[in-house]
Amino acid sequence: MNLRRLKYFVKIVDIGSLTQAAEVLHIAQPALSQQVATLEGEMDQQLLIRTKRGVTPTEAGKILYTHARTILRQCEQAQLAVCNVGQTLGGQVSIGLAPGTAASSITMPLLQAVRAELPDVLVYLHENSSSVLNDKLLSGQLDMAVLYDRSPTAGITSQPLLKEELFLVGTRDCPGQTVDLAAVAEMNLFLPRDYSAVRKRVDEAFSLRRLTAKITGEIDSISTLTAAIASGMGVTVLPESAARSLVSSANGWMARITSPSLNLPLSVNLSARTALSPQAQAVKDILMSLVVRPTQESRELLLVG
Repeated sequence: MNLRRLKYFVKIVDIGSLTQAAEVLHIAQPALSQQVATLEGEMDQQLLIRTKRGVTPTEAGKILYTHARTILRQCEQAQLAVCNVGQTLGGQVSIGLAPGTAASSITMPLLQAVRAELPDVLVYLHENSSSVLNDKLLSGQLDMAVLYDRSPTAGITSQPLLKEELFLVGTRDCPGQTVDLAAVAEMNLFLPRDYSAVRKRVDEAFSLRRLTAKITGEIDSISTLTAAIASGMGVTVLPESAARSLVSSANGWMARITSPSLNLPLSVNLSARTALSPQAQAVKDILMSLVVRPTQESRELLLVG
């Protein structure tokens, strides 16, 4: 194998078309096809399936794609590390954020701190579900991800940041500052799908109390959830930061859940297979300092969600 063929292969899989990949790579399509054939010969495996709609990786191709992205990223980081010796840190750092987490509250302080301390570093923020973010970490598309992570994931290391309490949120018939889980079981609930960390924690709590939740609808979109709660059709359960944001948007109320109280651990996840680049490590250090010792501005942001 050589790096050029791996770059070609990754680009083909990313685009899903040999023709379009050839145009992007500025190489003739027959020459690109020959590079793929050579790679398949080296692997002694078919790597791509060609159809009228484009190309998709085989199972062997998917495995090679994951390793190829890691290899190419490590080479890029090695080159940057050598080039940055004795110089100001620069380059891109990619951070994944799970929707509705407290991490969104420190995004602006993080960007401001990076601009002040690392002016040549470009921060790329990507918001998605926890499972997608972990997949992108493993494939080398992200340097780190901040999310609610309750179970170990192969190839991923997690560093705890903080814990957030879960609150009941609604717009009608406020139960007061606190609400018993048994009372929540009597309400119409809008919750995310069962792969969500919030949903798993809520389902777990109901199961332990031998209660059955009245699920009115399953909604992953924060904007759609806000509209549903604002309509008064039901209530939802959210981490404190997301709860405060929804309350502000929908002019609603929030109540701490008791008997039992519920919380979720917020973590920063990293790929166990790839070391952070110097600039990514520097950004991570800033992120950790904002969580451990928040600035006044980030404290205010955390309070308003």
